[in-house]
Amino acid sequence: MKKKLQQMPIEERPREKLLGKGAGALMDQELLAILLGKGSQNQDVMTLAEKLIPVIDKKGFRLTADDLKKFKGIGDAKAAIILAAIEFTRRRIKPEGFKINTPEDILPHIKHYADRKQEHFLCASINGANEVMNIRVVSIGLVNTTQVHPREVFADPLTDRASAVIVAHNHPSGDLTPSKNDIAVTQRLIRAGNTLGIRFLDHVIFNKKTYYSFKEHAVIEELN
Repeated sequence: MKKKLQQMPIEERPREKLLGKGAGALMDQELLAILLGKGSQNQDVMTLAEKLIPVIDKKGFRLTADDLKKFKGIGDAKAAIILAAIEFTRRRIKPEGFKINTPEDILPHIKHYADRKQEHFLCASINGANEVMNIRVVSIGLVNTTQVHPREVFADPLTDRASAVIVAHNHPSGDLTPSKNDIAVTQRLIRAGNTLGIRFLDHVIFNKKTYYSFKEHAVIEELN
């Protein structure tokens, strides 16, 4: 059973944990709980934060107040705080600080998904200057050819007018060996990208400690 904020030892509560160990020690749910401040009459702040994370993952920088206010306990004030935090961050990581020169450069922006218990398949829209425009969650669950369809992967990059994409997913087991499905998905996406005129730069599999790059292992060239 998950603990509510009031049930946690003081040093384990998000705000105190951040002050004691630094922001990097907190999970996404804990960081969001700090922004929210408190929950609602019928919902603890940690529960509310947990419910919001999937929609924030999916929408990325295109998140709107209406997306957030669909949830009970989120009004104008809380929605404004979350959107302001995202925009404040976006302005400081673009463009120079969010440029991709090597596969490893994408890791700081996706590593917080490494501790998720399910596989999260991500797509980063890349512009002509190799700058990340947005990162979104395409699907949650096992990576297979049914769940990860090219139309779902490329829908938002097309809207972004992206020049290229990098896809990535976490392996909760920790084993970074690409599965047959991982390879099949990659090949489908490469072909779709070629048809759409959007370069497929890499597929990165990652865990809490390290990563596997299809590009670095020359798999992209073999599948192209």
